[in-house]
Amino acid sequence: MLMRKTRASKARAKGFPLASAAKPVNLRSLAEYLKLSPATVSVVMNDSPAAKAIPAHTKDRIFSAARELDYRPNFFARSLSLKRGFMVGVLLPEISEGYAASIMGGIEDHLLREGYFYFVASHRGQPDLIQEYPRMLLDRAVDGVILLNTPVAQALPVPAVSISGHKRVRGITNIAVDNRKATFAALEHLVRLGHKRIAFFKGHPHSADTEIRWKGIVRAASSLGIEIRPELTVQLQRGATHPGPSVPEEGYVYAQKLLATGQRFTALFAFNDTSAIGAMSAFRDAGLRVPGDISVVGFDDVQAASYVRPRLTTVRQPLRQMGEMAAKQLLERISNGNGRCPQLISLMPEFVVRESTGPAILLPAE
Repeated sequence: MLMRKTRASKARAKGFPLASAAKPVNLRSLAEYLKLSPATVSVVMNDSPAAKAIPAHTKDRIFSAARELDYRPNFFARSLSLKRGFMVGVLLPEISEGYAASIMGGIEDHLLREGYFYFVASHRGQPDLIQEYPRMLLDRAVDGVILLNTPVAQALPVPAVSISGHKRVRGITNIAVDNRKATFAALEHLVRLGHKRIAFFKGHPHSADTEIRWKGIVRAASSLGIEIRPELTVQLQRGATHPGPSVPEEGYVYAQKLLATGQRFTALFAFNDTSAIGAMSAFRDAGLRVPGDISVVGFDDVQAASYVRPRLTTVRQPLRQMGEMAAKQLLERISNGNGRCPQLISLMPEFVVRESTGPAILLPAE
């Protein structure tokens, strides 16, 4: 009540006749007070394209009066006039630090700049939720959907963009990093350092990146003359019914399993930075030096990668850019339709050499 009285008193002090403690300021009364047409006030407050033709001093008057009188545009009226709800849905396996958080930061930045609100749903890799959550988002009248590392279970009646989906689906733009170039760069770096016996962390069974990245590793290994040994290859969260978020603990545990095999190796190429960081900790606890005894390469270049010791050599995915690009593409589809939107946007990875890789030690078998 105090806020309404303050607004009304400000309005009356400025000679605004229609303000009262019980009645909020609406678009028409604000336009009357400014002696402008409701259409002019509307296009300025809603930042419509037509606002570009309105003089800057007129815009300043409108914004100043709106602030003074605590005017807020009617969201539902705006939605009806533009035939959109200014809401989108984001569907992803889990909300965790690192990969997902970095991409979500890019998505959020662009949506906030464009005045959009968003819902986030985490399906944890559960097939029933992957089927149901898109319907739930549509029930909430979203204008479009961003699918992060999530398979497209069904055709969607609204515009959609996929990040790291990899499967081409009609009407959906997929944004992904070139995994073939990324995996080749990582293995080539290790080979140049003299590494021949390389261990691998394969990705989670339900990650959309897992198979396409593994194919890149197999292709690169063949080209570089590296043997992929089954005893030195472990799959993260293999057999888990509902794989959880990637955490350093899993890298620690799987690195211990590699060491327990008794098989010698001089390098580890991990599926992601999170598991690589956990593995480095396991190696140190086992009395091994990184990179003196074992070199470690990650994938993603999450923020922590440049702060752990030793700093992690990794494949950099432009995660925040991927999120911003996905949001931008989605809003373009919402505004202009699906006709001219690209089906695939492939981003180039960058290989970042830091302190976790070094020359290979000579093994007895060599």
